[in-house]
This record gives sequence, C-alpha cells and structure tokens, in this order.
Amino acid sequence: MSDTSEDVAKKLGLGGRRRLIPRWGLYAIVLLAIAGAALYWTVLDDAQKDVKFITAEAVIGDLREIVTATGTVEPTNMVEISSELSGTLDKINVDFNDKVSKGAVLAELDTTKLEALLAVSKASLDSATARVAMAEATLENAREKFESARTLKERGVAAHQTFVSQRAAYMRAEAELQSARADRALAEADLAFNQAELDKACICSPIDGVILDRAVDPGQIVAATLSAPLLFVIAEDLTKMELQVDIDEADIGRTSVGNPAEFTVDAYDERTFPAEISQIRFAPKTVDGVVTYKAVLSIDNSDLLLRPGMTATADITVADIKGALMVPNAALRYAPPEQPEEDEDRSGLLGMLIPQGADGGNRGDDRTVWVLRDGQPQEIAIRAGATDGRMTVIRDGDLAEGDIVITGRVDG
Repeated sequence: MSDTSEDVAKKLGLGGRRRLIPRWGLYAIVLLAIAGAALYWTVLDDAQKDVKFITAEAVIGDLREIVTATGTVEPTNMVEISSELSGTLDKINVDFNDKVSKGAVLAELDTTKLEALLAVSKASLDSATARVAMAEATLENAREKFESARTLKERGVAAHQTFVSQRAAYMRAEAELQSARADRALAEADLAFNQAELDKACICSPIDGVILDRAVDPGQIVAATLSAPLLFVIAEDLTKMELQVDIDEADIGRTSVGNPAEFTVDAYDERTFPAEISQIRFAPKTVDGVVTYKAVLSIDNSDLLLRPGMTATADITVADIKGALMVPNAALRYAPPEQPEEDEDRSGLLGMLIPQGADGGNRGDDRTVWVLRDGQPQEIAIRAGATDGRMTVIRDGDLAEGDIVITGRVDG
C-alpha cells in the first residue's frame, strides 16, 4: 500500500508551521521592555530632581540708563590767526601759553615797502588837492569873465563871438575842477588802501584768550600768495570748554539737549567730570559704514585741569528712573530646554540650527521671565523697560517685589 502525500510530508518534517521564537523567549522580551521603561522613568525622575535653578529676586530700586560715547575736549571758541600779506616777519611778541587781550600785537611784518607806498600815496593826495585848488581858482576867473561878457552882450557892446568864447572857457573850467576832484578822490582811496595794507602788517589778536600754538619765528618769510598761512592759534577762554563726542545712530534717538553726563580722561583715571549736552548736530558722519552724530557737551573747567585735545569717554544719562521694579537681565534671557515631541526629530542639521531652549517668542519690549512659585517654574509675560546693562525695569506684568526669578539652571 503506497503512502499518501500527507504521510510523506509528515515523515520529512514539512507538515505545519515551525515556531521561530519559543514561548519562553517572548515572555523574556516583554519582561525586559517593562524593566527598561521602569529604569528610564526612574532615571528621568532623578535627573529632574537633580536640576538646580540659579535665581534672583525682583527688587525695587533706582535705574540710570546711559549712552556711552567718546570724543575730545575742545575750547569753546578757537581762532586761527593768519596773514593776508606776504613778507618777512620782523617781530614775534608772544609765545606758547601767553595770555593776550583783544587788539594785542602778536607779530609784525617788515613794513619798509609798505611805508614807502604810503608816503607816495600821501604825496599823490597832496598833489591832487593842489590841483583841485587851482581848478577852483580857474573856474572862479572863468565865471567872472563869462558873467561880464554876458552883461556886455546884453547891452550890445560886446560881440557875440566874445561871449561864446567866454562861455566855453567857463565850461572847460568846470570840467577841469570835476577832473581834479576825481583825481583827489582816487588819491584818497589809494592812500586808504596803502594805510590798510600797513595796518595788516601788524598781526593782532581779535579776542581775549591764550596762545595755544605759534607756528612762526622772527625772520621767517610769510607767503600768502595761494593761501593764508597759519601763524597762531588762540583759545578764547579755557575755563569754559566743550566736549565733542560721536553718538551712534542707534542711540541718537534716546539723547536730547539738556541730558546730564559725566566723563573721564586718561590724565585723571579716578576722577569724573560733569557735563551737559548743549547741542546735537543734524549732520551725519560716516566712517567705515558706521553713522554717528556729533554732540557738544558744555564743561566747566574753572580749575584748568582739562586741556584741549584730551580724549574723553562720556556716559550720557538718557533715563533716570526712581523706585522701579527691576530684575537682572539674565532673567529675561533664560528659557528652559524644550522637551522634544515623540514624533519630532531634532537631530541633524535642523537640531543644530534651532537648538533646544531657543527663545524665539520674546521680541521687542514684550518678554517673558520664569518665576519659581511653590517650588515649580512658571512662565510670566512682562513688558520690559529701560536697562543699564545689568538690570531691566519691568513696566507691566504679573510680577512683584520679592518674586524669585530664574536666571539659569544647573543639571546635576
């Protein structure tokens, strides 16, 4: 009797489906999964318990917002003295740091040539004046002859030709007088011009002040052909000076005339000097793509400690707030690390570009801070105000004095 196909399959071991994993193996996998989950949550819970927050209190205090700028100390009024004339300097009457008064003679040019020209002008004026006197006498004589000829003509005694000749002589005398007077006016103008040139040979101070610079010496030739040479620099009053600083365009909107300031100079490291903004100029200055605006600060230099050209760093007070609620700036920067979603993959390039804990929602004055309440961190929306670089004023929000704000964390 032949075997059936089923019998053959049973003999070969082909019948039914073979079990790949024994039953006891399945039980072991389930037990390992449960143990792993329990271990994960235990470690996570311990990690959360080991987190320590760095905190600070919200306090009530005074805050001063400042804008820092650098510049140089300059005299309020500084005058550069030049010469309109060319020539040789005969005398130098002042030196560095000398105090001078208005009209004081600082230097004198050699006036030999100018004095000669002035003498010629005076002689020309005298000659022109004499010609005017002669012309006046000639006119008076011609007028009398003309009147006499006209009277005789009216009586019919003198000939008409005689009358015409006397009238022409009278008119010529009038014209000669006008020409003589014009020559005299020209001589007077020439005399005034040469006198002015001689006066310019005396280089005088236009203001009361102090000699800051002297660029010439006796015997030096001054050439004023193309441009006026610089001879002296005079500062009007060193007790009243000004600090010219460059304010960045990002800060210029917060500054205004009248803002108080204090500044330091390298010569007096531990001393600050008071100042006040007296002018903010509209003209911009661009250097390497950076736009700044010039501000002028008034300085009282009664003790004469400050000197022109000193480099100064000024702190300009743009806001002075009293009794404000404040928190450290670090509290506004803190944000807890974000827990990734189960279906969110933060690894790779995206995770590098957008790190966990990045705060992308705090923009402008609308910010958030994290506060510890009942031992748990809680996010509070606030509106930030002025800052001095260390503390920030809280203008609005569910925050009060004494609240514990989080500024950082340490994972144990």
